[in-house]
Amino acid sequence: MNGFYGRYININLDGEKYNIVSLSDSILERYLGGKGLASYLLYVLNPPGVDPLSPGNHLIFATGPVTSSRIWGSSRYGVFTKSPQTNFYSESYAGGKVPEAVDSSGFDAIVITGKARCPTVVLVHPEGAEFFDAAGIWGMDTYETEDTVNRGFGAGNSGPKKSGAVVIGPAGENRIRFSVIENDYWRSAGRTGVGAVMGSKHLKAVVFTGDQRRLLFDTKAVEHFSREIARESRDHPAAEALKKMGTPNMVKTTNQARAFPTKYWSESFFDRWENISAEALHRQCRVQPRACAKCFIACGRMTRVINGRHAGLRIEGPEYETIFAFGGLCMIDSIEEIAYLNDVCDRLGMDTVSAGNLCGLTIEAAKRKKVDLKIDYGDVDAIAGLLNKIAGRQGIGDILARGIKYAAKVWDMEDAAVHVKGLEPPGYDPRVLKGSGLAFCVAARGACHLRATFHNPELKGRIDPDAVKGKAELMIDFEDRLILMDTLILCRFFRDIYSWDRLGQIIEMTTGLKSDKAVLQKIASALSSLTRCFNLREGLRPEDDRLPRRFYKEMLKTGHVVNERALAGMLNDYYALRGWDENGIPEQNMPLPIEQPNNMLQYHI
Repeated sequence: MNGFYGRYININLDGEKYNIVSLSDSILERYLGGKGLASYLLYVLNPPGVDPLSPGNHLIFATGPVTSSRIWGSSRYGVFTKSPQTNFYSESYAGGKVPEAVDSSGFDAIVITGKARCPTVVLVHPEGAEFFDAAGIWGMDTYETEDTVNRGFGAGNSGPKKSGAVVIGPAGENRIRFSVIENDYWRSAGRTGVGAVMGSKHLKAVVFTGDQRRLLFDTKAVEHFSREIARESRDHPAAEALKKMGTPNMVKTTNQARAFPTKYWSESFFDRWENISAEALHRQCRVQPRACAKCFIACGRMTRVINGRHAGLRIEGPEYETIFAFGGLCMIDSIEEIAYLNDVCDRLGMDTVSAGNLCGLTIEAAKRKKVDLKIDYGDVDAIAGLLNKIAGRQGIGDILARGIKYAAKVWDMEDAAVHVKGLEPPGYDPRVLKGSGLAFCVAARGACHLRATFHNPELKGRIDPDAVKGKAELMIDFEDRLILMDTLILCRFFRDIYSWDRLGQIIEMTTGLKSDKAVLQKIASALSSLTRCFNLREGLRPEDDRLPRRFYKEMLKTGHVVNERALAGMLNDYYALRGWDENGIPEQNMPLPIEQPNNMLQYHI
């Protein structure tokens, strides 16, 4: 079938074995690639109730039918597993240039299970996989690791053959439950703890290399489409804003909307926000726009700190979410110091959103005398020290390394801890942005803004942030379109460019499948139910689809609070529109495997 390799590789680290497995067209047509295919494989292959850090948990890398094509925004890969942070469904995505190397190995998905006897690097290529001892690089930070494995195994990116690595740092090795997988130095598959799953498998790095390309249904149409998109959209206001200022521009937007979480979720406005804004970043540092492959938006900020104690520090970032987590929640009012903490997290290999949230919780715990630690809002060195303690599982760091639910219970801070399903929210206060609150509740991986990006229409005035009626229906329209983007896999920042019609065009040009909006919505809805069924199988309860209790009780200075009855009404609307019952259980068309694996697949050594 066009747009696919029609196979995946199943790598078992126990005994260093692999199988190359054929995929039927019926599976590819129903689930497409990327998120769809990987979620299906995870549902079929993962043992119900498996411990996320046990050998039996599967770790799946996937690309989509557009990867390595000329479609703009297509240089992305996804990672899928059962999360050690939430014990539910996990998906995480990263861009850069490495995604095209992942794709060049010639597989629609790379499925990894088992646990290596010793630290290992796996090399994946079109003929299969090879295994190498990584004892000499175990303990290296992410930058050193990537340099070392690329020197040792990389073929470079000259000519048709591509090569690139995904790696973990000390946080992943030590199974910190919010550790990340990184590539291209600063690109992170950043949430839900996928790095810890790699670490639990003694897998330090995966290197991908090859010269394979997907056979597209209509290459000329793809080329014409891409030229037209570039001509029409290079000057699109959203693209222009991202190229000019990147995601840090959201600091101003959310503060003006009084939706910028501050002082560990007790306030929604930071009176020193101008010190950590996009303007401050560009004024006080040397910044250049930086793009992934196949992108004209160039949202990345290649930053060099000019003055102060971190002069010379070079990093891509910080992004908005990192600025919110350390600048808002921890009240650090220096963009250079936030860049420094970003660098600490990147080198250790841990998610900045969870890290900043946990540092904020720790500051509150210290103020309430729940922990004996000298730390306060704005104390950069104490926060940096805490990050290193977490990565090394030292003292208080060992408690935080186990995640927010564990730490909150140990410290008797469950009334203060802010999370949904064990995942801390991003930088949009749901007491102000009511639709974002609904999105946090129903996202399969926990509090997540990226599954629907519903803060976007609320902040831009497309819909009243306080409105409740009709919000679930509009949010599902956003969510379904982005599910399709994740099956292809496409960058979120093309959401304003790729309408339903254009997504249908992309699918037809690459795969040959003709789909109108109704058909695409049906595919997306089925994938939403599939991830829901995965979570239900892993123990999801109705109360897991709720915001933290303090959001119902603690009113912001602006007067905003979450109305529990209104949120319940939006949840009921959402469930009904999804075809789920009042407890969020799909009532029909349960997305069980349409074929059993042994019938569906042909195994090859």
